[in-house]
Amino acid sequence: MTESRKIRVGIVFGGQSAEHEISILSARNVLAALDPARFEPVLIGIDKSGRWLMQDPKKLLASARDPRMVRIEDGRPAELPSAAAAPEAGRGLDVVFPVLHGTLGEDGAVQGLLEVAGIPYVGAGILGSAVGMDKDVMKRLLRDAGIPVTPFQTVRRVRFDANPLEVCRELAALGFPLFVKPANAGSSVGITKVRRAEDIEPAVRHAFEFDTKVLGEAGVDGREIELAVLGGRIPTVSIAGEIVVEHPDGFYSYDAKYIDEKGVRFDLPARLSAGQLRDAQALALRTFEVLECEGLARVDLFLTGDGSFLVNEINTLPGFTAISMYPKLWALSGLPQQELVSRLIDLALDRARQRGTLRRSVGPAGI
Repeated sequence: MTESRKIRVGIVFGGQSAEHEISILSARNVLAALDPARFEPVLIGIDKSGRWLMQDPKKLLASARDPRMVRIEDGRPAELPSAAAAPEAGRGLDVVFPVLHGTLGEDGAVQGLLEVAGIPYVGAGILGSAVGMDKDVMKRLLRDAGIPVTPFQTVRRVRFDANPLEVCRELAALGFPLFVKPANAGSSVGITKVRRAEDIEPAVRHAFEFDTKVLGEAGVDGREIELAVLGGRIPTVSIAGEIVVEHPDGFYSYDAKYIDEKGVRFDLPARLSAGQLRDAQALALRTFEVLECEGLARVDLFLTGDGSFLVNEINTLPGFTAISMYPKLWALSGLPQQELVSRLIDLALDRARQRGTLRRSVGPAGI
């Protein structure tokens, strides 16, 4: 790649997860933040049936900000890696920004495809994406590393179907309120806040509509604190923000996040002491490291009444919508969105260069 031409950035968005619409909103913001002096965007939308379609940047930028009113436009068929070759343009993509949330986008699936295709990409690799997406595996890895997490119980579909009453009794032992959620989902999709034992079973059945593995998590009486991590050879962490829920759902639900404009209040920065901020930042960086993350992640914590922090979860491809915390936190930390997007792309290219120096064989004959 020479300095005389722009870097071709494939922005892949949409997808077949329950977060399809949020992905479109995120892609819109990433496109708007792309430095036109350095980058040339190539938009690839994945519709809900799984078709890969070339998208028009002007139409995406003009699209609505309401997730109920956005969709992937019909366009020329596109496939990776054949679409990445872009024969009509004479060359392929230099890097991909997978603005995909949820299953088949944030869980290592697309990352594996891009690895096989030999295309650099923004964000965590296959392993970090997979363990960050699966809340059960994520919490077990953090717990084994000595990092405090919220109390939880994992339920698999086959066991629930065999004895739903026993499973519900075990979940009730976590106490109330109880949060029941799919193990592999984001944007609060499929989550129910349960306050009574008789409501556990329908909550579990609802979560099973989105995944074959479900978590029950004990409700934590604490403040919701979020931090943004920027990867690289030495990862850095933003200041902290706090989410104050004011929506009738009583938690940071999908409607509170994206539908109700008054559903939440963001305290930026969070009202923390200097010591609390240092502890939160150290915990976020340790979580990022333990879960083998790269590029970017948002780490969500609870600050409990006794002053200690618990890790709620990590998001390896956090939202980039107009209201998303990840870009907001970095902007407040002195890194505007255009610089943030540029930095993420540069990190992806740097990682590809580092990996390009690794040996792929043990001898001249590759044996």
